Amino acid sequence: MQILTTVDAMRRWSAEQRAAGRTIGFVPTMGYLHEGHLELVREARRRADVVVVSIYVNPTQFGPTEDLDRYPRDLPRDQRLLEAEGVAALFFPPTAEMYPAAASTFVTVEGSLTRGLCGASRPGHFRGVATVVAKLFVVVQPHVAVFGLKDYQQFRVISRMTTDLLLDVRLVGLPTVREPDGLALSSRNVFLSPIERANALALPRGLVAAAAALSAGGEPGPALATLRASLEAAGGRPDYLTVADADTLDEIVAREPGRRVVLAAAVFFGRTRLIDNVVAIMG
Repeated sequence: MQILTTVDAMRRWSAEQRAAGRTIGFVPTMGYLHEGHLELVREARRRADVVVVSIYVNPTQFGPTEDLDRYPRDLPRDQRLLEAEGVAALFFPPTAEMYPAAASTFVTVEGSLTRGLCGASRPGHFRGVATVVAKLFVVVQPHVAVFGLKDYQQFRVISRMTTDLLLDVRLVGLPTVREPDGLALSSRNVFLSPIERANALALPRGLVAAAAALSAGGEPGPALATLRASLEAAGGRPDYLTVADADTLDEIVAREPGRRVVLAAAVFFGRTRLIDNVVAIMG
């Protein structure tokens, strides 16, 4: 596995692969890899000749009070995992490469995709996400890029950005990878104490129950109220709980039979903010 740390080196490597007729699969990450990331890598390998993984903790998607400095990092471990998966190149740039001095151009996706959910509770977050992913696409020049649908809103935002900017890359979204007990895999799970880890199971279980209620003909309001009560009983502090259209992310407040919706939540257990979602068809 080649380790590339500059934009020029990454571009040269990708140009060589393309000149040789190879397709490039790409998985952008912030590192501290887990089985969910590795499933994305495996899917990229199925869809392309060579795979590039980036590890970059992007400062522009963190707010001033968020966990940028606390975000877990373990590059040697990540390298071993990626080598075992047959990754051809790791792009590991410093911030000076991704954001040259006096950089003042950013990508903003406007409208309902960024208005609610994490867009409301983390102002500027998706501006940072869209900007760094656009930069990575320009540098890596992948044919296909694979993302996890645990970050459902992020995938919708990146899809819109890719379409609007006419970027020549095909996006693939994979279902959330979970622990055997249902908790969504996340790099931030390492911050949960044993008690918080046990209590956090209220999140996936509550979402599944709320989705079942909606599919059975229930209204969004009562379903979300029951979800909130179960989370708070487990010591969780909801940041947001939302039923939204699965495509536009417009909030859905009344039952619309046949409507495909996403139940999305962000909840604090202790100091750790977890996100999760379940897609359902309203009955």
